[in-house]
Amino acid sequence: MTGSLSGKVAVVTGASRGIGKGIALALAAEGATVYVTGRTVMQDSYPLPGTVGETAEQCTSRGGQGIAVAVDHADDAQVAALFEQVRREQGWLDILVNNAFALPEDLTEPQPFWEKPLSNLDMFEVGVRSNFVAAWHAAQIMAPQKSGLIVAISGYVGVTYTYGVVFGTCKSAVDRMARDMAVELQPYNVASLSLWQGLTFTERANRNIALNPAMQASIVTNPLIGCSPEHPGRVIAALAADPEIMKRSGGTFITAEAAQDYGITDVDGKVIPSLRDQRGSPIWRPIGEA
Repeated sequence: MTGSLSGKVAVVTGASRGIGKGIALALAAEGATVYVTGRTVMQDSYPLPGTVGETAEQCTSRGGQGIAVAVDHADDAQVAALFEQVRREQGWLDILVNNAFALPEDLTEPQPFWEKPLSNLDMFEVGVRSNFVAAWHAAQIMAPQKSGLIVAISGYVGVTYTYGVVFGTCKSAVDRMARDMAVELQPYNVASLSLWQGLTFTERANRNIALNPAMQASIVTNPLIGCSPEHPGRVIAALAADPEIMKRSGGTFITAEAAQDYGITDVDGKVIPSLRDQRGSPIWRPIGEA
């Protein structure tokens, strides 16, 4: 297939399902070879549907090439093996999407932080630390080749209270990490940025809204302004194909606004609205504008 990403190689973490899966499919639809990572390799081994193999197969059916790699992003050795596989099989890497995140089942429950288990700190391990480890390996491939794009998936939670203390702290850290990586990657022509998602109709989100219809009344989880999991992938594909991507490096961008910049709609043709006025504005501008 000939597409805007034909010949490009991408790694999308946490892509068994959800936003990661949507991003992987969107990149593959533009012709990319996509390494799909995640822990789920067998159907019915997780409460929600989806496996890395199924996502990879769908990537290939979209016209790209999907390569499934079972990876627990809390295990540094498994992450190292992933990037060694990419280096061995492809010789280069164009895109890393850091999407993997350890979402606890009680994330949307209303209890204060001291009434939730300390195991919620797993969000730091797979969500912050895992981003750094994956980017550490990716940069060792991208910097010598003098090209590449590292994208962190974040959200309005970076500045607006959403769900809980640990969740907000992690996403704020992800935004700052993307910015500071951009500073150090700039001499090597490698871009790093963060994207803010609003409500995305993942398997988990659909389940939670169905179980708790009251969530529909919240600006955070209002279905009328949600997007498909492929919408951010369409934006990332446009970013990766943009010859002036370095002008965005270091910035945090609202996905809906970046989509409008590139003339991108959702899979159903819908224009996804920005919630800047309702939920807050990103802190970090591109380093070239600082």
